[in-house]
Amino acid sequence: MMKTIGLLGGMSWESSAEYYRVMNETVKHRLGGLHSAKIIMFSVDFAGLRAHMLKGDWDAIAEELSGAACTLEKAGADIMVIGTNTMHMVAPQVADAVDVPLVHIADATAAACKEQGATKVGLLGTIFTMEKPFYRDRLAENGIESIVPSRADRELVDKVIFDELCKGEFTDAARKEYVRIIEDMAAQGAQAVILGCTEIGLLVTPKDTDVPVLDTCRIHAEKCVELAFSEEL
Repeated sequence: MMKTIGLLGGMSWESSAEYYRVMNETVKHRLGGLHSAKIIMFSVDFAGLRAHMLKGDWDAIAEELSGAACTLEKAGADIMVIGTNTMHMVAPQVADAVDVPLVHIADATAAACKEQGATKVGLLGTIFTMEKPFYRDRLAENGIESIVPSRADRELVDKVIFDELCKGEFTDAARKEYVRIIEDMAAQGAQAVILGCTEIGLLVTPKDTDVPVLDTCRIHAEKCVELAFSEEL
């Protein structure tokens, strides 16, 4: 039987819509016919969480997302999913708040790296994802070494995410800069580059560069569907 996926979304809703699409397409591909995924979504107001991020109040973020996760569990979710990379900063608190398993995006991404034979990767994402240890350490625990862009390029990537991508703005100028940064990291030895913000895959696709890029939104969504059919949970 297919388990019910509990999706903590709205961070931003642009990528949450992509999670929903990929999960449903994956189930349709797996089962055919009129089949679709069993999903319960709690979509938060991202503006409030962004304000907490800028103040460094991660306890407030953990409290809000943990409460939302509990709501999803009570509604019948069998699997918990935080539909964003950065908010995995509080993944331990969210996981502790519920009894159902939380599917960590960095674990799913590390597995995808290994499938491609990549042990050294570039990491793009928000400033928090690129600079805080919660994500890179998780990759390292899975045997994946990661590098990040220069400070100036990290700031550029972060600014584009919050000023453009999270608002549904996808420009050729931003794409050109991201591809430049991706190819710079490849020149530094990255065998692939993780698109470590779930909106980046809406801007940059494999057709834009010869460097292998790993779309964390798709990877995470597909992993959740795989686990929804697993007897291990």
